[in-house]
Amino acid sequence: MSERSSNLKKVRPQISSAKISELTSEDERFQNVTLRPIIKLQNELLLVVFQNYISKRKNTFYELTIEKRMHYVTHAIQKDLKLRNSMKGMVIGQFTIEEYQNYVNSSSALNKRMMNMVIKRIQDQIQYFEKTMLV
Repeated sequence: MSERSSNLKKVRPQISSAKISELTSEDERFQNVTLRPIIKLQNELLLVVFQNYISKRKNTFYELTIEKRMHYVTHAIQKDLKLRNSMKGMVIGQFTIEEYQNYVNSSSALNKRMMNMVIKRIQDQIQYFEKTMLV
C-alpha cells in the first residue's frame, strides 16, 4: 500500500456499526468500508458547502417548513449538477488508488449510494443551518 493510501485510511473514522458478511454485495461492502467513513470524515465540509449553496440561493431555505427543507436538500443535491459534482468530488478525492479502481467498475450505482448518504447526513443535521442563521 502506498504512503498516500495508508495516510488516507489512517484519518478515516471507524464505524463499528458497519457490518460486513460473506453475503454482503460488493457495492454494499464498498459503501460500508469506504463511503461511510469518508462521508463521516468530510461531514463538516459537506455542511459548509451546503450552507454556501443556501446563501447563494438568497437564503430562501429559511422561509421553508422543516418538511420542505428536507425536500430542498434532496432536490438541490439531486438536481443541481454543480453542487452534486462538487460533493461527489469531496468524497472521491479521499479514495485510495485501489478504492478508485473498484469505484470505476460500478460508479453509477455507487454514485447513487454516495449521494443518498450525503442527503441523509445533511437532513439528519438540518439544525446545523439554524445555528449558522443566528450568527
